[in-house]
Amino acid sequence: MPGEPPASSAGKSSGKVKRISIPRVQSSTDTEFQSQMSQSGSTPLQSVSLHYINFRTDNEETSIPPVIQSRLLELFQQIQKEFEMICLENIGLQEKIDSLNERLERECYGSGERSLPPGDFADYQGDTKSSVKQKAPIVSSAQKVKTTHKLKAQTSKIVSSFKNPTMSCTMQRQYLGHKDGIWEVTVGRSGQPIIATASADHTARVMAMETGKCLLQYIGHTGSVNSVRFHPTIDLALTSSGDCSAHIWQAAVNWDAPLRQSSSEDLSTLDRTPTNASAVDDQEEPPTLRTPLRELLGHTGVVMAADWLTGADQLVTASWDRTANLYDAETGDVIHTLCGHDQELTHVSTHHAQRLCVTSSRDSTFRLWDFREPIHSVSVFQGHTEAVTSAIFTREDKIVSGSDDRSVKVWELRNIRSPLATIRGDSAANRLAVSSAGIVAIPHDNRQIRLFDLSGQRQARLPRTSRQGHRRMVCSVAWAEDSNASCNLFSCGFDRLVLGWSVLPVKDA
Repeated sequence: MPGEPPASSAGKSSGKVKRISIPRVQSSTDTEFQSQMSQSGSTPLQSVSLHYINFRTDNEETSIPPVIQSRLLELFQQIQKEFEMICLENIGLQEKIDSLNERLERECYGSGERSLPPGDFADYQGDTKSSVKQKAPIVSSAQKVKTTHKLKAQTSKIVSSFKNPTMSCTMQRQYLGHKDGIWEVTVGRSGQPIIATASADHTARVMAMETGKCLLQYIGHTGSVNSVRFHPTIDLALTSSGDCSAHIWQAAVNWDAPLRQSSSEDLSTLDRTPTNASAVDDQEEPPTLRTPLRELLGHTGVVMAADWLTGADQLVTASWDRTANLYDAETGDVIHTLCGHDQELTHVSTHHAQRLCVTSSRDSTFRLWDFREPIHSVSVFQGHTEAVTSAIFTREDKIVSGSDDRSVKVWELRNIRSPLATIRGDSAANRLAVSSAGIVAIPHDNRQIRLFDLSGQRQARLPRTSRQGHRRMVCSVAWAEDSNASCNLFSCGFDRLVLGWSVLPVKDA
C-alpha cells in the first residue's frame, strides 16, 4: 500500500539504541578557561559544560564511514574550543566594563554638579599620588614644572566644579501614549500651550502642555516618524519619516471637543501604559488624522529631519541618502538638492530670522547653507571626531553642535576654524536645545540631561532617580519660552515617555 512503511524499517526501529561516548580532549585552552573561571569566581557555563559528547543513532550500525565520523568529531572539538575562547573574551570584557563603571561612579560621586569632567579624575588622582609619595623617582626639572602646572590646572577645575548649582530642576509632568520610542519633541509657537512628538510607532502626537491630553494624532506615515516641527505662524506641522518622505499636515486642535472613539478606518486601539495623575485617564482615542496636505518626495533614503526656513514658504529636509533638499512648501517641488556630505545626514535646523540652515552628518562635520543670495553658499565646520547628531542656531547667532564623540561645541558663525567653547561629557549627545537665555540642554545616551551656558560653564543636571527622569536614552529636548507655563523644558526618550520639567534660576525657585 502506498504510504505504509516497509517491514525492514519497522524491524530496525525496534532494535536496540547504541550510544557512542567520546571523552573530551583536555587542551591548553580548556586549562586556561578553567583557571580564568576559578579566578573570577563566576561559573556561567557550568550548567552547560560538556565533558562527553554523546551521539545516539537509531540504527544498530551507523552508516557513516569511519573517516567522515572522525572528521566530524574533530570539527565539533574545534567548535567547542572556539566557543570557550569567546567565553574567555566575554569574561575579560565584563571585567573591563565593571572597572569602568567603578571609575565612573568615583568620578560622578555626589550630585551631578560636583562631578569632575571625564579624564580629570584619573589625572588628578595620578598627580596626587606622585606628590604624596616620599620616595618618588628622580625626574627632570622640566617634568617637575609640567607636573606643577598640571596640578594647578586640575585644582582649579575641581574648585570650580564644587560651586553651588545655579538652576533648580524639578520634574512636573509625564506625557504618555506612544507605544514605541520617541525620537523628537517640539513646542508650539507662542500662545499655543502644546507640544508635538515624533515616534518610532509611525505616529506623531499633539498634546496639551498642562493636562497631558492628546489633542491629535497623525498616522499618515508608513515608517518611523523621526522629527516634527510646528509652522511658525499657522496651524501646520511638518514631519519626516523612515518612509523616505516628509509630510505637511493640518495641526489645528479643538480644545473643547471631547475625545471621540476612533473609527475602524483610523487606527487600532493603542496599548496603554499605566497612567499617573498627570496622564490622561481615558479609554477613548484622540482625534486621528491620516491624510497630509502635502507629501514631499525626492529622497531615496530615510528622512531624518525637516525644518521650516524663515518665512515658512520653503523648508529643508535631511536624509540618509547623503543629501538635503530645499522644497517649495506650497507646491512640494524640490528647488535645490544640497550635496557635499560624505555620509548619512542626521539632523537639520534653520535660523530663526535669516535664510540659513545647518545640516549635520555622520561624516563628523556639519555644514552651514546660506540661501540669502540667488546662488547659495556653504561653509564646512570640522571639529568633531565622530558623527554630529545635531547642530542648532542660538539667538546670539552662534551654532551649538553635539556629537557621538561625547562633546558639545559652541561656534561663532563667522569663525569656522575653532570653537568658542567645548563641553565634555561622558556619553554621546543627542538632539540638544538652547533657550533664549542661552542655556544649552544636552540629552545623553546614558539617560542624563545636563545644562550648560554658552561659555561652557555647568549649570545643573536634571534629576535621574527611580521616580524622576528617563529610564532609557534621552533622544531630544525642547525649551518652552512661555513664562506662564509650569513646564519650560521637555524631554523625550526611548522609554516611550515625554517629561515636562521646571527649570528656574535658584533665586527664582
